Parts: sequence; C-alpha cells; structure tokens
Amino acid sequence: MPADGSLERLRREGRIVIVGASLAGLRAAETLRAEGFTGSLTLIGDESAEPYDRPPLSKQVLLGRAAADRTTLPRRREIDATWRLGVAATGLDMAARTVRLADGDQVEYDRLLITTGVRARPWPHELEADLDGVFVLRDRDDAARLHARLRAGPRRVLVIGAGFTGSEIASACRERGLPVTVVERGAAPLVGALGAVVGEVAAALQRAHGVDLRCGAMVTRLEGDSAGRLCRAHLADGETVDADVAVVALGATRNTEWLAGSGLGAGPRGIACDAGCRAFDASGIVTDDIFAAGDVARSPHPLFGYQFLSLEHWGNAVAQAEIAAHNMIHASADRRPHLNVPAFWSSQFGVNIKSVGVPPMGEQLLIAQGALAERRFTGVYGYQGRIIAAVTFDQTKWLDFYQRQIESAAPFPPAFTTVDRRAEGLHPVPAGFPDPSQPTHGPTVTVSGYSPTDRRITFTPARA
Repeated sequence: MPADGSLERLRREGRIVIVGASLAGLRAAETLRAEGFTGSLTLIGDESAEPYDRPPLSKQVLLGRAAADRTTLPRRREIDATWRLGVAATGLDMAARTVRLADGDQVEYDRLLITTGVRARPWPHELEADLDGVFVLRDRDDAARLHARLRAGPRRVLVIGAGFTGSEIASACRERGLPVTVVERGAAPLVGALGAVVGEVAAALQRAHGVDLRCGAMVTRLEGDSAGRLCRAHLADGETVDADVAVVALGATRNTEWLAGSGLGAGPRGIACDAGCRAFDASGIVTDDIFAAGDVARSPHPLFGYQFLSLEHWGNAVAQAEIAAHNMIHASADRRPHLNVPAFWSSQFGVNIKSVGVPPMGEQLLIAQGALAERRFTGVYGYQGRIIAAVTFDQTKWLDFYQRQIESAAPFPPAFTTVDRRAEGLHPVPAGFPDPSQPTHGPTVTVSGYSPTDRRITFTPARA
C-alpha cells in the first residue's frame, strides 16, 4: 500500500498477513471478513494442519474420547484466504513490510498480525529428551503419540510438572487406571497459578485419586536402557522413579525467536503491544501496521494496574484476536481497547476448576463460599484493598458475580455475607504465591512491567 493510501483502499485492496494459523489467527481472519475487509488475506502456519482446538488434547484425546485429527476448529464463516501451512516464518523486514519463510519465499503485507502462540518447553537435556518414552504435549501429533502409548498400558507414567497441563495429564492417566508419579518443584500443584492455599487442595485431590505426588522435588536426569528406552528418572534428593513413559510439562516458550533482529519489541516474554494490540518496536514506539494477539502478546490492562499481561487462555486468544482484527482496518477514533477480563477453566480428577481475573496478583485469599476440605468452594483474591480475581472448585455459578466485582474495583475483603460462608471464610489469609523469581509450573498469566506502587527505583539528577 502507498503511504498515502486511504483506509477505504486498505479495506478493498490491502494485503493482510497473519503469521500463526491458530485459534487466534482463524478468529481474526473471520472478523476481518465479517467487518468488510475484501483485500488479500494470507495465513502462515508452521504446522501442516488447519487451526484446531488444543484444550481437548490433554483431556478427551488422552482418554480416547476424541481422535486428535478430529479437533479442527469449526468455521464461523468463509474467509477466502491463501493458506501457507507447513512452512514457518523465519524473519521480518519491517521497512520492506515482508515476512520471510523457511522455504525462501517472502510475503508482502500492508497490515501484519502475529499470533504465533507458544510451544511446550522440552526436557533440557537433548539426549535424554530423545529417549523412547519421553513426551511433551502441545500439538495434536504429540497427543496422538501419547494416547497410543497410554493405551498400550505402560508400567508407570512420570509427569514432570504439576501445572494445569501436567495435572490434567495425570488425571487422564489415573482415569485410565495407570500408575502415575507427579514431580513438582513448587510447594504444591497449581501453586504458581492459584497460590499455596488452593494448591494444597489440588495436592489432596491428586493423592486422593492415587497419584504419587512429590512436591518440592526436581528431576535431574532421565535414564534409558541399552535400547534407548526410558527406564527411570533420578531426583535431586537421590530418589529414583522407575517409569517407561515421562511427560514433560514444564510450561511454555513464546514463539518469538523468528523476530530476532527485526526491530520489533519481542522477546522471551512475548510481543509488547498497546491495549489496541498494536505492537511496539524495540525503541518502545508503537507501530501502526503490526499487531499481536493471543498467547504471544503482552499488553497493559487498566483493571490490573496497567501491568503488562501475557495470557495463555483460550478465551483471551479469541477476544484479543477480534479486537486486533477490528483495529487493523479502522481509523484511530473507531478502534477499541482489549479489556477482556481473563478467565480459564480446567477439568481434573472429577473437579471443574474455573477462574476469572488475575490470581497471581493476589496478596490475600478469602474463602467466600463452601469449604476447602470439601473441594467445593469459591476463593476470592485481594490486591491493595480490591477484588482482583476469583477461583471456583465445582461452584461455577458464582463467577459472573465476581467478574462484575472485579470490573467495578469492588473492595476486598467483600463487605457482604453469603449463605454458604463457613468459619474459615471470616478472615482473609495470605494467598501463598511463590516468589515470582522462583520457577514453578503452572501460571497461565504472566505479569510483567512497571508497577506504579513499586518505590524501589530512585532517580538521581545528573550533576554538572
């Protein structure tokens, strides 16, 4: 597009490229067409499959209730796009407005949307990671291979990491009747996502279902037999675990390496963008032709102190993609901010866990309904005197109410009483989140950026 090209011409004849043929990429493409974009649309993805749904991979697919190749996302509408699947993006030239591909081709754009998401963090020792029986779970090929191995009936499954993915995998294994050992370096499962108080409930839940749960532990080495098959794991405390299947659930890595040297503000934490999904360049200046959405994006949220949030949530990927698509083809006055309240869900060991807000920002926790011991409760998180998040175990009906409390910056602890508040819910307790500098497995929200309340930094005027 010429620099003086009108917005109307962009809508009619422009070239929009989406790198990341994912949930976010697909929903953005559909939104572009729904809002009147009639120019050329190209979707680039490193996987050969069209966009598919990932949450079923650690649930229905591992249990054999759905085939991995039957998880393709439904289409909301026809998008009349050029698909470049099975070829990764390897570089970006912001000046020339081109995306370089692994096959040597280059794709020109007038507007670029990056939805490259995340990938599973592999076992760090390459030779051990290549042992027969060592798995990660991110894409549907991973899920198909792991399902086949679980169906064959391994002697024991080792799950390394007790975040949401690791816990869901352990749950699927126990539902299949397989012996499972879970090793988590944090104090409890889900501790990085929900804190130690709720993490202890998750730990009791796993043990009640027969999981051999080892917290405060770390796998240091995976050992194979003479044929290259996994046979045992060595822990930092000198213990060993005999297992012929190990699933590495050590969290995710954002797919930004291909942007190195491009001049875009991208790194291990993701792509920095404003509330309208416009990406920043490396100098902190917002671009107007490059946008980001989904797991790879990090943007400020006014409800949460304008902290930059990176969200690994299904709902966020959809909502942010729709905002990005709208803003790509509208004038500044008509653009919208991404203000969606984060939410996630997980089903494990027969319990439905759902949350709204940003629990890792919580300083205190109040059990507003139900009881921890019954594993049926609503926990409300407080931060600087206001409600910042809520989590429910089998009490989903309360979430809409607490979302409204978060949106209105309602005070914490809640001033109202409820019909099902027990003695343990009379006073807040520390939520028990670990020091963010200490690694744990499980946060689905990463909070980064400058906090206005942080007074540790001082500025000294330069002396003449």
